Amino acid sequence: MLLMQFSSATADFPGITEWTPDEIKAHIAFMGRTNKTLAADGELVDAQGLAMPDTAKVVRAGTDGAAVVTEGPFAETKEFLAGWWIVDVEDEARAVELAAYISTAPGPGGAPLNMPLEVRQVMSGPPADL
Repeated sequence: MLLMQFSSATADFPGITEWTPDEIKAHIAFMGRTNKTLAADGELVDAQGLAMPDTAKVVRAGTDGAAVVTEGPFAETKEFLAGWWIVDVEDEARAVELAAYISTAPGPGGAPLNMPLEVRQVMSGPPADL
């Protein structure tokens, strides 16, 4: 799983809400081409972008089991998950290669964003020794 993170603490570009319409279109087109290539290569399982964090809800069970919901936006949030890809690749090296490529998605002025992507294996079950 490739997890695209956004962190206002480390980004050297403005948030997407400040981009021009053409910059957003170029970014989305890059992601679309990437997903089509991954699908054609048989590596794409799923990919999704997420809505902005101000639409998020944090849910916990209350003492009676009923949902206790906290609404966004969260002023203290400096980092959030922007989207993900689940890929079926030969090895971790290929997943790292894909993450590095996706990190080059264009942002303002067409410059690569170099956003961090976390690479994690999706487990099919608990470890055998449990």
